[in-house]
Amino acid sequence: MIVLGLTGSLGMGKSTAAAVLRRLGLPVHDADASVHRLLAKGGAAVAAVAREFPEALVGDSIDRATLGRRVFADPAALRRLEAILHPLVRAEENRFLAAARRRREPVVVLDIPLLFETGGEGRCDGVIVVSAPAWLQRQRVMRRPGMTDVRLSAIRAKQMPDREKRRRATWVVPTGLSRAATLRRLKEIVRTVRTESRAVAKGP
Repeated sequence: MIVLGLTGSLGMGKSTAAAVLRRLGLPVHDADASVHRLLAKGGAAVAAVAREFPEALVGDSIDRATLGRRVFADPAALRRLEAILHPLVRAEENRFLAAARRRREPVVVLDIPLLFETGGEGRCDGVIVVSAPAWLQRQRVMRRPGMTDVRLSAIRAKQMPDREKRRRATWVVPTGLSRAATLRRLKEIVRTVRTESRAVAKGP
């Protein structure tokens, strides 16, 4: 089974790319969605996060906006949160991969925003990076509720620069040209990887 990583900086179009890959028939594990489940009512991280950050507990779930404000400018608090969440997200990822192997899926995708920053590329056979011009990234991100220039700058400071992600990528997908161009590039990548997967399955 070939494991592809999908990543890209904030506002680069990663969610759109993930949706396209799903439509093309590839199973996708979304790390962000895992975090949402873990912090929602009944989530496996609720109790531990509530003990560490009680102000973020609302009813039976964690309010992610409150939690985000709490850890955003506090690196030590962020590390404590990551120590709770990362092992749980990784466990979900492992279950996803095990299930895909049982189904004999030839190709799967790990959608991880901080793939390079956390060393996750080592778990992948190849990495797709989505990228767009900085002006377009800013335009997209500033439309999000609660986003400010200060917040955007702080987020960018925590992420690997786009140029470095592109340098490390196996494939770069431009998302600033047109939807058609993005779709065409993703189809090319999927076609290439599926061909490789079939060759591997046949063996020498």
